[in-house]
Amino acid sequence: MAELKENRANFIEITAHDLPLHCPMPGMVKWNAHPRVFLPIQQQGGVSRCPYCGTEYKLTGPLPSGH
Repeated sequence: MAELKENRANFIEITAHDLPLHCPMPGMVKWNAHPRVFLPIQQQGGVSRCPYCGTEYKLTGPLPSGH
């Protein structure tokens, strides 16, 4: 089983595989996390910031068709 990671990063690059984007992301420790919030990264030019923890997400690579 994969080890869960603390949500300590200030900047995370994501790909189309991670859409729809939400913070905290799967695989992050939940006990100290904030409520899940979906981030409209595609409508914000490929960059979005979580309003709870301030983590900035950047979309890299092509989008799949239909997104």
